[in-house]
Amino acid sequence: MKVAVLSGGRSSEHEISLLSGKAVAEGLRQAGHEVLPVLIDRDGQWSCDGAAVSIVPSAGLSGEGPEGSRLGEVEVVFPVLHGPFGEDGVTQGALETAGLPYVGSSVLGSAVCMDKLTLKRLCADNGVSQVDFVQAPDPDRADSDGDWRQKAIAMDWPLWVKPARLGSSVGISRVERPEDLGAAVAEAANHDPRVIIEANCPGREIECSVLGNLEPQTSLPGEILADAQWYDYEAKYTEGRMNLAVPARIGDAATAELRRTAAEVFRLADCSGLARCDFFVEEDGRVLLNEINTMPGFTETSVYSKLWEASGIAYPELCSKLVDLAVERHRREATHSF
Repeated sequence: MKVAVLSGGRSSEHEISLLSGKAVAEGLRQAGHEVLPVLIDRDGQWSCDGAAVSIVPSAGLSGEGPEGSRLGEVEVVFPVLHGPFGEDGVTQGALETAGLPYVGSSVLGSAVCMDKLTLKRLCADNGVSQVDFVQAPDPDRADSDGDWRQKAIAMDWPLWVKPARLGSSVGISRVERPEDLGAAVAEAANHDPRVIIEANCPGREIECSVLGNLEPQTSLPGEILADAQWYDYEAKYTEGRMNLAVPARIGDAATAELRRTAAEVFRLADCSGLARCDFFVEEDGRVLLNEINTMPGFTETSVYSKLWEASGIAYPELCSKLVDLAVERHRREATHSF
Protein backbone atom coordinates (compact mmCIF):
# COMPACT_ATOMS: atom_id res chain seq x y z
CA MET A 1 0.00 0.00 0.00
CA LYS A 2 0.93 3.65 -0.33
CA VAL A 3 1.50 4.93 3.23
CA ALA A 4 2.09 8.52 4.36
CA VAL A 5 4.30 8.52 7.47
CA LEU A 6 3.83 11.67 9.57
CA SER A 7 6.64 12.66 11.94
CA GLY A 8 7.93 15.71 13.79
CA GLY A 9 5.07 17.78 15.16
CA ARG A 10 4.68 20.75 17.47
CA SER A 11 5.30 19.05 20.82
CA SER A 12 8.51 18.89 22.86
CA GLU A 13 8.87 15.29 21.61
CA HIS A 14 9.53 16.50 18.04
CA GLU A 15 13.02 15.00 17.79
CA ILE A 16 11.92 11.62 19.16
CA SER A 17 9.10 11.57 16.61
CA LEU A 18 11.58 12.15 13.78
CA LEU A 19 13.60 9.11 14.90
CA SER A 20 10.46 6.99 15.19
CA GLY A 21 9.16 8.15 11.81
CA LYS A 22 12.42 7.35 10.05
CA ALA A 23 12.44 3.83 11.51
CA VAL A 24 8.77 3.20 10.66
CA ALA A 25 9.31 4.37 7.08
CA GLU A 26 12.20 1.93 6.65
CA GLY A 27 10.23 -0.89 8.29
CA LEU A 28 7.30 -0.33 5.93
CA ARG A 29 9.62 -0.29 2.90
CA GLN A 30 11.15 -3.58 4.02
CA ALA A 31 7.62 -5.00 4.28
CA GLY A 32 6.92 -4.00 0.66
CA HIS A 33 4.94 -0.77 1.08
CA GLU A 34 5.52 2.52 -0.72
CA VAL A 35 6.24 5.31 1.76
CA LEU A 36 5.67 9.05 1.50
CA PRO A 37 7.43 10.78 4.41
CA VAL A 38 5.51 13.85 5.61
CA LEU A 39 7.33 16.22 7.95
CA ILE A 40 5.38 18.39 10.38
CA ASP A 41 7.66 21.20 11.51
CA ARG A 42 7.60 22.87 14.94
CA ASP A 43 5.20 25.52 13.62
CA GLY A 44 2.74 22.89 12.43
CA GLN A 45 3.48 23.17 8.69
CA TRP A 46 3.26 19.93 6.67
CA SER A 47 5.62 19.11 3.80
CA CYS A 48 6.74 16.16 1.68
CA ASP A 49 10.05 16.34 -0.16
CA GLY A 50 9.94 20.11 0.16
CA ALA A 51 6.40 20.52 -1.17
CA ALA A 52 3.68 21.93 1.07
CA VAL A 53 1.01 19.41 2.12
CA SER A 54 -2.52 19.98 3.40
CA ILE A 55 -5.44 17.80 4.48
CA VAL A 56 -8.47 18.26 2.26
CA PRO A 57 -11.82 16.83 3.46
CA SER A 58 -13.03 13.98 1.22
CA ALA A 59 -9.92 14.34 -0.96
CA GLY A 60 -7.26 13.09 1.45
CA LEU A 61 -3.82 14.69 1.29
CA SER A 62 -2.89 17.20 -1.36
CA GLY A 63 0.24 19.15 -2.11
CA GLU A 64 1.72 21.79 -4.36
CA GLY A 65 4.22 20.84 -7.00
CA PRO A 66 5.14 17.39 -8.40
CA GLU A 67 4.30 15.53 -5.19
CA GLY A 68 0.67 16.68 -5.12
CA SER A 69 -0.82 13.92 -7.27
CA ARG A 70 1.11 11.21 -5.42
CA LEU A 71 -0.10 12.46 -2.05
CA GLY A 72 -3.73 12.32 -3.15
CA GLU A 73 -3.39 8.59 -3.72
CA VAL A 74 -2.32 7.76 -0.16
CA GLU A 75 -4.18 4.71 1.16
CA VAL A 76 -3.17 4.87 4.82
CA VAL A 77 -1.59 7.44 7.13
CA PHE A 78 0.83 6.37 9.87
CA PRO A 79 1.01 9.32 12.32
CA VAL A 80 4.21 8.58 14.24
CA LEU A 81 3.66 11.63 16.43
CA HIS A 82 4.30 11.80 20.17
CA GLY A 83 2.67 14.16 22.65
CA PRO A 84 0.28 17.09 22.10
CA PHE A 85 -0.88 17.99 18.58
CA GLY A 86 -0.24 14.45 17.38
CA GLU A 87 -0.97 11.77 19.96
CA ASP A 88 -3.87 13.53 21.67
CA GLY A 89 -6.63 13.20 19.08
CA VAL A 90 -5.99 16.48 17.26
CA THR A 91 -4.30 14.96 14.20
CA GLN A 92 -6.63 11.95 14.37
CA GLY A 93 -9.60 14.32 14.10
CA ALA A 94 -8.14 15.97 11.02
CA LEU A 95 -7.57 12.58 9.39
CA GLU A 96 -11.12 11.52 10.24
CA THR A 97 -12.42 14.69 8.61
CA ALA A 98 -10.42 13.91 5.47
CA GLY A 99 -11.77 10.35 5.43
CA LEU A 100 -8.31 8.79 5.61
CA PRO A 101 -7.53 5.45 7.32
CA TYR A 102 -4.81 5.95 9.92
CA VAL A 103 -2.75 3.82 12.27
CA GLY A 104 -3.52 3.99 15.98
CA SER A 105 -6.33 4.95 18.28
CA SER A 106 -9.42 7.01 17.52
CA VAL A 107 -9.93 10.62 18.52
CA LEU A 108 -11.53 9.48 21.78
CA GLY A 109 -8.92 6.85 22.65
CA SER A 110 -6.04 9.17 21.81
CA ALA A 111 -7.43 12.03 23.90
CA VAL A 112 -8.31 9.88 26.91
CA CYS A 113 -4.90 8.20 27.07
CA MET A 114 -2.96 11.41 26.47
CA ASP A 115 -4.51 12.99 29.57
CA LYS A 116 -3.24 11.03 32.57
CA LEU A 117 -5.91 12.52 34.84
CA THR A 118 -8.78 11.44 32.59
CA LEU A 119 -7.34 7.95 32.06
CA LYS A 120 -6.80 7.40 35.78
CA ARG A 121 -10.33 8.53 36.62
CA LEU A 122 -11.72 6.17 33.98
CA CYS A 123 -9.68 3.30 35.39
CA ALA A 124 -10.68 4.14 38.97
CA ASP A 125 -14.37 4.01 37.97
CA ASN A 126 -13.77 0.53 36.53
CA GLY A 127 -11.79 -0.95 39.42
CA VAL A 128 -8.36 -0.99 37.78
CA SER A 129 -5.62 -1.00 40.44
CA GLN A 130 -3.27 1.98 40.14
CA VAL A 131 -1.11 4.32 42.21
CA ASP A 132 -2.80 7.11 44.18
CA PHE A 133 -3.00 10.51 42.50
CA VAL A 134 -4.42 13.99 42.89
CA GLN A 135 -4.81 16.92 40.50
CA ALA A 136 -2.81 20.04 41.26
CA PRO A 137 -4.73 23.33 41.01
CA ASP A 138 -5.14 25.06 37.67
CA PRO A 139 -4.27 28.74 38.26
CA ASP A 140 -6.88 29.75 35.68
CA ARG A 141 -9.77 27.92 37.38
CA ALA A 142 -11.59 29.25 40.44
CA ASP A 143 -13.06 25.84 41.31
CA SER A 144 -9.76 23.98 41.74
CA ASP A 145 -9.61 21.56 44.66
CA GLY A 146 -8.43 23.54 47.68
CA ASP A 147 -7.47 20.38 49.59
CA TRP A 148 -5.04 19.12 46.95
CA ARG A 149 -1.93 19.77 49.05
CA GLN A 150 -3.26 17.87 52.07
CA LYS A 151 -4.27 14.95 49.83
CA ALA A 152 -0.86 14.92 48.19
CA ILE A 153 1.03 14.99 51.48
CA ALA A 154 -1.01 12.02 52.69
CA MET A 155 0.17 9.83 49.77
CA ASP A 156 3.29 7.62 49.68
CA TRP A 157 6.48 9.66 49.25
CA PRO A 158 8.47 10.71 47.31
CA LEU A 159 5.83 12.24 45.05
CA TRP A 160 5.96 12.55 41.27
CA VAL A 161 4.67 15.76 39.74
CA LYS A 162 3.92 15.59 36.01
CA PRO A 163 2.30 17.51 33.17
CA ALA A 164 -0.87 15.50 32.55
CA ARG A 165 -0.56 15.53 28.75
CA LEU A 166 3.13 14.98 27.96
CA GLY A 167 5.35 11.93 27.53
CA SER A 168 9.05 11.04 27.41
CA SER A 169 9.37 12.16 31.06
CA VAL A 170 9.32 15.83 30.02
CA GLY A 171 8.56 18.26 32.87
CA ILE A 172 8.50 15.59 35.61
CA SER A 173 9.86 16.29 39.11
CA ARG A 174 10.59 13.90 41.95
CA VAL A 175 9.61 15.69 45.17
CA GLU A 176 11.17 14.63 48.48
CA ARG A 177 9.82 17.39 50.80
CA PRO A 178 6.43 19.10 51.14
CA GLU A 179 8.05 22.53 50.86
CA ASP A 180 9.25 21.67 47.33
CA LEU A 181 5.82 20.70 46.05
CA GLY A 182 4.80 24.17 44.88
CA ALA A 183 7.91 24.66 42.75
CA ALA A 184 7.45 21.24 41.15
CA VAL A 185 3.83 22.02 40.29
CA ALA A 186 4.91 25.35 38.76
CA GLU A 187 7.54 23.58 36.66
CA ALA A 188 5.02 21.05 35.34
CA ALA A 189 2.51 23.83 34.68
CA ASN A 190 5.06 25.50 32.38
CA HIS A 191 4.37 22.59 30.03
CA ASP A 192 0.68 21.94 30.73
CA PRO A 193 -1.91 23.66 32.99
CA ARG A 194 -3.27 20.21 33.86
CA VAL A 195 -0.84 18.81 36.44
CA ILE A 196 -1.02 15.42 38.13
CA ILE A 197 0.69 14.43 41.41
CA GLU A 198 1.26 10.70 41.86
CA ALA A 199 2.25 8.64 44.85
CA ASN A 200 5.50 6.71 44.78
CA CYS A 201 5.52 2.99 44.11
CA PRO A 202 8.68 1.02 44.89
CA GLY A 203 7.65 -1.86 42.62
CA ARG A 204 9.38 -3.03 39.47
CA GLU A 205 8.69 -1.00 36.30
CA ILE A 206 7.12 -3.41 33.81
CA GLU A 207 5.85 -2.61 30.32
CA CYS A 208 3.59 -4.56 27.98
CA SER A 209 2.85 -3.91 24.30
CA VAL A 210 -0.66 -4.27 22.89
CA LEU A 211 -1.59 -4.89 19.24
CA GLY A 212 -5.02 -5.19 17.64
CA ASN A 213 -8.47 -3.66 17.39
CA LEU A 214 -11.49 -5.37 18.92
CA GLU A 215 -9.49 -8.41 20.10
CA PRO A 216 -6.11 -7.02 21.23
CA GLN A 217 -3.06 -9.22 21.68
CA THR A 218 -0.51 -8.58 24.41
CA SER A 219 3.25 -9.12 24.23
CA LEU A 220 5.53 -10.71 26.74
CA PRO A 221 6.08 -8.09 29.47
CA GLY A 222 9.52 -6.58 29.97
CA GLU A 223 11.20 -4.97 32.97
CA ILE A 224 12.87 -1.58 32.67
CA LEU A 225 16.37 -1.58 34.17
CA ALA A 226 17.46 2.05 33.96
CA ASP A 227 20.92 3.37 34.83
CA ALA A 228 19.43 6.29 36.75
CA GLN A 229 17.58 7.15 39.96
CA TRP A 230 14.43 7.03 37.88
CA TYR A 231 13.46 6.41 34.25
CA ASP A 232 13.90 10.00 33.05
CA TYR A 233 14.39 11.47 29.55
CA GLU A 234 18.15 10.86 29.53
CA ALA A 235 17.75 7.25 30.66
CA LYS A 236 15.15 6.64 27.95
CA TYR A 237 17.04 8.08 25.01
CA THR A 238 20.75 7.80 25.83
CA GLU A 239 22.30 4.63 24.44
CA GLY A 240 23.34 2.21 27.17
CA ARG A 241 21.33 3.93 29.93
CA MET A 242 18.41 1.47 29.82
CA ASN A 243 18.21 -2.30 29.59
CA LEU A 244 15.06 -4.30 28.97
CA ALA A 245 14.70 -7.72 30.60
CA VAL A 246 12.25 -9.89 28.60
CA PRO A 247 10.34 -11.74 29.83
CA ALA A 248 10.00 -9.82 33.09
CA ARG A 249 10.81 -12.01 36.10
CA ILE A 250 7.60 -11.37 38.01
CA GLY A 251 6.11 -14.85 38.15
CA ASP A 252 3.35 -16.49 36.14
CA ALA A 253 0.45 -15.10 38.18
CA ALA A 254 1.58 -11.46 37.98
CA THR A 255 2.41 -11.87 34.28
CA ALA A 256 -1.08 -13.18 33.52
CA GLU A 257 -2.72 -10.41 35.56
CA LEU A 258 -0.59 -7.72 33.91
CA ARG A 259 -1.41 -8.92 30.38
CA ARG A 260 -5.10 -9.20 31.22
CA THR A 261 -5.12 -5.67 32.63
CA ALA A 262 -3.28 -4.28 29.60
CA ALA A 263 -5.96 -5.67 27.28
CA GLU A 264 -8.74 -4.47 29.60
CA VAL A 265 -7.45 -0.89 29.76
CA PHE A 266 -6.88 -0.90 25.99
CA ARG A 267 -10.58 -1.66 25.50
CA LEU A 268 -11.77 0.68 28.28
CA ALA A 269 -10.00 3.65 26.73
CA ASP A 270 -11.26 2.86 23.21
CA CYS A 271 -7.76 2.18 21.91
CA SER A 272 -7.05 0.53 18.59
CA GLY A 273 -4.01 -0.51 16.61
CA LEU A 274 -1.32 -0.22 19.23
CA ALA A 275 -0.47 0.93 22.73
CA ARG A 276 2.18 0.37 25.37
CA CYS A 277 0.90 -0.15 28.90
CA ASP A 278 3.23 0.71 31.79
CA PHE A 279 2.86 -0.93 35.19
CA PHE A 280 4.40 -1.30 38.61
CA VAL A 281 4.58 -4.78 40.11
CA GLU A 282 5.07 -4.84 43.87
CA GLU A 283 7.00 -7.49 45.82
CA ASP A 284 3.80 -9.35 46.72
CA GLY A 285 2.87 -9.58 43.02
CA ARG A 286 0.24 -6.82 43.05
CA VAL A 287 -0.06 -5.17 39.62
CA LEU A 288 -0.65 -1.40 39.43
CA LEU A 289 -1.29 0.52 36.23
CA ASN A 290 0.96 3.53 35.67
CA GLU A 291 -0.11 4.82 32.23
CA ILE A 292 -0.85 3.87 28.64
CA ASN A 293 0.75 5.36 25.52
CA THR A 294 -1.15 5.18 22.24
CA MET A 295 1.88 6.08 20.09
CA PRO A 296 4.96 5.03 22.07
CA GLY A 297 8.52 5.46 20.86
CA PHE A 298 8.73 3.41 17.68
CA THR A 299 12.30 2.78 16.59
CA GLU A 300 13.56 -0.79 16.25
CA THR A 301 15.18 -0.47 19.68
CA SER A 302 12.16 1.11 21.41
CA VAL A 303 10.45 -0.88 24.15
CA TYR A 304 7.23 -1.36 22.16
CA SER A 305 8.92 -3.02 19.21
CA LYS A 306 11.49 -4.91 21.31
CA LEU A 307 8.70 -6.56 23.30
CA TRP A 308 7.01 -7.71 20.09
CA GLU A 309 10.32 -8.91 18.69
CA ALA A 310 10.74 -11.05 21.82
CA SER A 311 7.16 -12.26 21.29
CA GLY A 312 7.86 -13.38 17.72
CA ILE A 313 6.96 -10.38 15.52
CA ALA A 314 9.83 -8.73 13.64
CA TYR A 315 9.85 -4.95 13.16
CA PRO A 316 8.87 -4.79 9.44
CA GLU A 317 6.03 -7.25 10.06
CA LEU A 318 4.86 -5.20 13.03
CA CYS A 319 4.73 -2.00 10.94
CA SER A 320 2.79 -3.82 8.23
CA LYS A 321 0.31 -5.35 10.69
CA LEU A 322 -0.49 -1.87 11.99
CA VAL A 323 -1.27 -0.64 8.49
CA ASP A 324 -3.61 -3.62 8.00
CA LEU A 325 -5.33 -2.90 11.33
CA ALA A 326 -5.83 0.73 10.28
CA VAL A 327 -7.58 -0.33 7.07
CA GLU A 328 -9.67 -2.91 8.95
CA ARG A 329 -10.92 -0.34 11.47
CA HIS A 330 -11.63 2.24 8.76
CA ARG A 331 -13.72 -0.24 6.76
CA ARG A 332 -15.63 -1.36 9.84
CA GLU A 333 -16.45 2.20 10.89
CA ALA A 334 -17.51 3.06 7.34
CA THR A 335 -20.44 0.66 7.75
CA HIS A 336 -21.97 2.92 10.43
CA SER A 337 -24.02 5.94 9.49
CA PHE A 338 -23.25 7.99 12.63
